[in-house]
Amino acid sequence: MDQSTDRIYNLHFIMLCLSNALFSASFNMMIPELPAYLTKMGGADYKGYIIGLFTLMAGLSRPFSGKLTDTIGRVPVMIFGSLVCVVCSLIYPLISSVAAFLLLRFFHGFSTGFKPTGTSAYVSDIVPVTRRGEAMGMVGLFSTIGMAMGPAIGGYVAVRWNINVMFQLSALFALLSVVILVGMKETLHNKQRFRFSLLKISPDEIFEPLVWAPVIICFITYFSYGAILTIVPDFSAFLGVTNKGLFFTFFTASSIGIRILAGRVSDKYGRLPVLKVSALTMAVSMLVLGFATNGFWLLTGAVVYGIAVGLNSPAITAWTIDLSNPQHRGRALASMYIALEAGIGLGAYFSAMIYHNKEERFPLTFYVFAGITLLATIYLSFIYKPKKIQVSN
Repeated sequence: MDQSTDRIYNLHFIMLCLSNALFSASFNMMIPELPAYLTKMGGADYKGYIIGLFTLMAGLSRPFSGKLTDTIGRVPVMIFGSLVCVVCSLIYPLISSVAAFLLLRFFHGFSTGFKPTGTSAYVSDIVPVTRRGEAMGMVGLFSTIGMAMGPAIGGYVAVRWNINVMFQLSALFALLSVVILVGMKETLHNKQRFRFSLLKISPDEIFEPLVWAPVIICFITYFSYGAILTIVPDFSAFLGVTNKGLFFTFFTASSIGIRILAGRVSDKYGRLPVLKVSALTMAVSMLVLGFATNGFWLLTGAVVYGIAVGLNSPAITAWTIDLSNPQHRGRALASMYIALEAGIGLGAYFSAMIYHNKEERFPLTFYVFAGITLLATIYLSFIYKPKKIQVSN
C-alpha cells in the first residue's frame, strides 16, 4: 500500500485496530478467572503454567508466523491467530482435568504467536515511516482497550452467570475479529500460495540478527509482565480487592492514556530515550506493588505500570521495524515477539516459584522483578552502542 502520504487513519488501519481490540479482549477476559478455575480442578500448584505454557507455544510458533507473514501474507496469519482463540475458547468448558487444561493452554498460545506478528507487519506496510511510532501506539491503544474490556467483562459474566458463559463470549469476540479480517486487503507483494514446505524452518529463519538490541530489551522488560499476570490475582484477593480484574482495568486505562503520546515522542526524539524512561518507570511500579498494603497502593502500582508499558510497547515495536530488512520484516517482528513471550513465560514461572503460594513472599517477588527490570535501563545507558542506520520503509 502507498506510504507516500502522512495519513495513517484510513479505513484499513481503523478496521485493523478494531480487530485487534476484539482479539485482545477475547484471550484477556479469562486471565483473572483462570487461577481459581484451575485451583477448583485441583491444580493450585500449577498456576504459574497458565501463562507459562501459553507463552511457550506463542514463542515456539513465532518463527513459523514470521516466515508465513513474509510469504503467504499478513492477513492469513492474522486470521489463523484469531481462529485459534475461537476454537480454544469453545473447548475450555468441555475439559475437567488439570492435564487437559494445561494442554489446551499450550495450544491456545498459537493465537498470540500469529496474530500480533501479522498485525505489526501489516501496519508497517500501510503507514509512513515518520509516523511509525504513532501508528504502533494507536494499534497498541486498541489492544489495550481490549485488554481493559476483557477482564472487566469476563469477571462480570463469570460472577453474573458462570465461567462457561464467559468462555463462549470469549469465542464470540475472537470470531468478530475474524469477520473484520476477512475483508482486509493484503499488503504483501508477490505473496505465495500456502504449501506445507513453508513450515520447514531453517536455522537462519528463526531469528533476525539485525534486531538484537530490541530483542534484549523486550525480553528483560516483559519479565515483570509475566509476574503481574501470575500473582496479581492472588495479591488482589490478599489485599481485599474482590474483583480480580480491577488491577488490569486500572493498568490498561493508564496505558491507554500514554500510548499515542509515547509513539509520537519516539518518532520525534528517538526510541532509546523513551525506552530508558519506560524501563525505569516499570521498576518503580514493581517497588510500589512490593510496598502495597491496601487496595489504593495496589491500584497506584497498576497505574504506574500501565504508564511504563504504554511507553515501552510502541517504541520497542517501531525500533524493531526501523532496524529490520523490509523483506524479512515478519522474521524481525517474530524475533521480538519470541523475546516478549520468553520474558513473560519465564517471568510467570519464576514469580510463581518465588511466591510459592505464600502470602508473605509477595513483597520479595515484586522487589526481585524491579531489579530485573532495571537491567534494561543499564543496558541502554551503558552497554548498547547505537549504530547509524537507514530506517527501513
